[in-house]
Amino acid sequence: MFATVMPNVVSAETVIQKVKRTGVLTAGTSRDALPFAYVDSQGKLNGYSVDMLTLIKEQLEKDLGKKIKLQLVGLSPSERIPKIVNQQVDLVCDASSFTWKRDKKVDFSVSYGVTGTQLLVKKGSNLGSPESLIGKRIGVLAGTTNEQAITRVQTQAKLVYFKTRTEGYTALQQGTIDAFSSDSILLEGWLQQQKNPDAFAIVPGRPYSREGIACMVPENNSKFLDTVNYSLVKFMQGFVNGVGRYVAIFDRWFGPNSPVALNRDLRDLVVETMQLIIDFREEVPKSDN
Repeated sequence: MFATVMPNVVSAETVIQKVKRTGVLTAGTSRDALPFAYVDSQGKLNGYSVDMLTLIKEQLEKDLGKKIKLQLVGLSPSERIPKIVNQQVDLVCDASSFTWKRDKKVDFSVSYGVTGTQLLVKKGSNLGSPESLIGKRIGVLAGTTNEQAITRVQTQAKLVYFKTRTEGYTALQQGTIDAFSSDSILLEGWLQQQKNPDAFAIVPGRPYSREGIACMVPENNSKFLDTVNYSLVKFMQGFVNGVGRYVAIFDRWFGPNSPVALNRDLRDLVVETMQLIIDFREEVPKSDN
């Protein structure tokens, strides 16, 4: 009888209860979404979103009064929500954007970044306007907001689906697709890492969509979501106010010497978005920075 009841007890655990019991925060993130999350040269998951996960872990340690291990799990975009729903990860922070469809299955944190959908093409391509996409082979990751953006812009584009961004980039290099669609910052990150960046280009102009980057947590975990949001707002407030540690984290991934150096307009947009989120909340006490 005890064995029959136990699975229900475990499944009813909140994330906070589970972390308190096990001392482990299991977090999902991307393997190929530089600079948000990627596998580095040492085979470790690293990136801006991984730094956010570290800050969340540290806040949980304060809240629970005990040391916690952050266990990272590399996930493909299609694995993110199923892993959360099935309780295989406690949260996901990578390059995820809010959609109402996703919100029916998971809850979203405040946005800690901003990006938009753009196209990566071979140099000399004339793609860009909605009309130019008619009949063209556009690579997308299934179930992403990038797929939705391209479909919304041009229903007659021929979408070609890939499981990973690496597969999409390879297909573009081999010429089996005309363009690959992804978040503008991720495309810029890939481009800046190539030996022949001049062979490719990000289609200039206004992105096809503008989206916030957020973490996803299981539904019905209000206290855990409070901790996640507090951690992210504390970071953004610290960055905007020039707190050394938080400025260093941001500049590590987006500063002048980073893997993806943001231009002034995009950096200003990020700061503006952060400030907007901060303004709608009570200021985090300076003593907690």
